Amino acid sequence: MPINKLGNILNCSVSDLRKKGTAKGKEFIIEKVIKPQGEKGPRYLLKGFEGKEFIKMNSNSYLGMSLREEIVEAEEKAVREFGVGPGAVRFISGSLKPHRDLEKKLSAFHGREEAMIFSAAYVTVMGTIAPLVTPDTVIISDELNHNCIINAVRLSRPKDKTIFKHLDVSDLEEKIKSYMGKAKRIIVVTDGIFSMRGDYAPLDKINEIVKKHDDKFEENIVLVVDDSHGVGAFGKTGRGTEEYTNCGKVDILIGTLGKAFGVNGGYVTSSANIITFLRETAPMYIYSNPITASEAAAVIRVLEMLEGKQGDSILDHLRSMTKKFEKGLLDLGFEIIVSDHPIVPVLVRNTEKTAELVKFLIENGVLATGLNYPVVPKGDETIRFQVNADHTAFDIDSVLEVLKKYKETN
Repeated sequence: MPINKLGNILNCSVSDLRKKGTAKGKEFIIEKVIKPQGEKGPRYLLKGFEGKEFIKMNSNSYLGMSLREEIVEAEEKAVREFGVGPGAVRFISGSLKPHRDLEKKLSAFHGREEAMIFSAAYVTVMGTIAPLVTPDTVIISDELNHNCIINAVRLSRPKDKTIFKHLDVSDLEEKIKSYMGKAKRIIVVTDGIFSMRGDYAPLDKINEIVKKHDDKFEENIVLVVDDSHGVGAFGKTGRGTEEYTNCGKVDILIGTLGKAFGVNGGYVTSSANIITFLRETAPMYIYSNPITASEAAAVIRVLEMLEGKQGDSILDHLRSMTKKFEKGLLDLGFEIIVSDHPIVPVLVRNTEKTAELVKFLIENGVLATGLNYPVVPKGDETIRFQVNADHTAFDIDSVLEVLKKYKETN
C-alpha cells in the first residue's frame, strides 16, 4: 500500500531542516584508508573525490588505535576462535569469554568492583539511567549534556527533572537544596567531556557537593558521569575526567569503546550491587546482542597498551599535537575553547560562515565537522576539530596552512 501522503509530509520536514541549515546532510563514504607513511599520518579516499587524499580531523578515535597492527591482530585472532557474531543476547547464549574478560579489565582499569558492556555508549546511558529512576526520583542534569542523556531522562519519567547552568556548581547546589524533603532519590548526571566544546565538568567540586548533601535524601544522591569523550584521551594515564580533576570515584561511570579505544560498544562501571541490578533490569542490555567477541578482544589489547610505557608515549604525543594545533589556531586569530582535551572547537558563531568554512576545508582535503543549532546553542556555531594520536606534526601543519589560506582569502 503506498504511503504517499506520509511521504510528502516527511519530504517537507527534511526540506525545512535544509532551509534552516540544520539538516545533517549527505554522508561521506570512505572508500579506502591509506596507512601512515613517512611524515604523513593516515589519509582517506572518499567516494566522489577520486584520487583526492583527506586528513581526517573529525574522528573520535583519539588514540589512533583502530589502524594499529597490534589491535587488528588481536581482533583477527579472536574472530577465528569465536566467530564473527555472538549469535544471541547474553542471557540466552551470547556471552563469550572475551566479553567477561573485558568487563573485568574495565573495572580494574577504573578501580571499580564491576563493569558491564553494551552494544553502544548511547544505549549504555539509556540502559543505565532509566532502571535507576523511581516515582520518587528527581534528575538534575547539566544544560549542555549530550542527546543520549536528554533522551534517557525522557525515557525514565522521573518525579521531576531540572537542569543546572553549564558547569555552574553553585546552581547545581541550589537545585539539590530545592528538592530536600521532596524526593527520596536524586540523580545528578553530567558529561565528563562536553563533546561539542571539549570543556570538562568540574567533577571534584560536583562530587564534593553531592557528598555534602547526600544524607538529606533517603535513597542518596547518585552521581552519574558519561565520560565517553574523556576515557582514554584525557588525564595523565587516560583514565578520563575523574583522573584529570582528581575527584575520586563517582558513583556510576559510563564510557565508550568506540572513541579513544577505537573499536565499538559502550560500558558502565560501578559497585557490584549496582551492576548486578542493571544486568537484571536494563532492557538495552537484556534484549540486545553484545559487541562481538573479536571487538572485546581488541579493546582488551588497547587497555594493555594504554597501561604500559607505550600508552604513556601515545598520550604524550596526543597532548603535544593538541597544543601545537591550538597554538597555531590562536596565532591565526581564530577563536577557540582552550582545553587539554583533543577536541578543539573553532567558534565561528554564524551558520552560513560555518558551512562556508567546512566547504573550504573539504575542497582542500580536510575533514572537520560543522556544528549548528540545535546541536549547539544559537551563536555558538562551531567547526569541531579532533586531534588524534596518529596525526603527525606534518598533518597539523598541513591543516593550519589550509586555515591560513582561508583567512587570507576571506
